Amino acid sequence: MTAVEAFAAIPLAAVCCDQHFSKDEAWVIREQLLCRSAYRAMEPYAFGLLISRLLKRFREESWQGLIAAAAPVLSPGHQETAFALACQLIHCDRDVSELEREFLIALSGILDLSQTRAAQIVEVCALLNRDADFGSELHSDPA
Repeated sequence: MTAVEAFAAIPLAAVCCDQHFSKDEAWVIREQLLCRSAYRAMEPYAFGLLISRLLKRFREESWQGLIAAAAPVLSPGHQETAFALACQLIHCDRDVSELEREFLIALSGILDLSQTRAAQIVEVCALLNRDADFGSELHSDPA
């Protein structure tokens, strides 16, 4: 597994850890990865093949196998960024299941992040994805 594959494998495992990969999740992971130069430089067909290969491997090995193969390939900085991206993807729908929480705990251990650092990243992602419900303020006239 290359570093480019390994980095993409971690957020992919995050969105698939509950055995559900929706069109919305596919769109979000695509957008998040394409913000990074290595993926932005890929031809769309090559990017699609990369994701297809990782999904195939996920189906064959589960998220645990995918992460176990990816983790040693990444530098500590890339591991931390991939963990943050996984957290972002899990929190983006504001509905974090117990399975997803367990995934993040296991992932932080596999990636050898300190508990303190992992908790900081999870907290920031939860905060950034918190809904800003202003209730009736949205419909009131500011004048």
